[in-house]
Amino acid sequence: MLNKLKQFKDIREQAKTLQNTLSQESVTVKEGGVTLVMDGNLSVKTLDIAEDMLTPAKKEKLQKEIIKAYEEAMKKMQRIMAMKMKEMGGLPNIPGLS
Repeated sequence: MLNKLKQFKDIREQAKTLQNTLSQESVTVKEGGVTLVMDGNLSVKTLDIAEDMLTPAKKEKLQKEIIKAYEEAMKKMQRIMAMKMKEMGGLPNIPGLS
């Protein structure tokens, strides 16, 4: 019983370490007239839109570029997350789940 509690404590410590490490990461994606910055907590920190994109005629194009930039930032950050997890020894063995 105490061994399992220690394992859970270790897992929690690893998760905190990973979260702290990831919070220091960020990715920047440029898609057409849109520049998006996302941090390691998957929060969008900045969204910059070129002036020429701010016209009613370009509304649909702007929407598509924002979505593309967001999706690309997510993919890049997920790759970074996977790499950081691998560097830390991968996923822990969680009793009852493995």
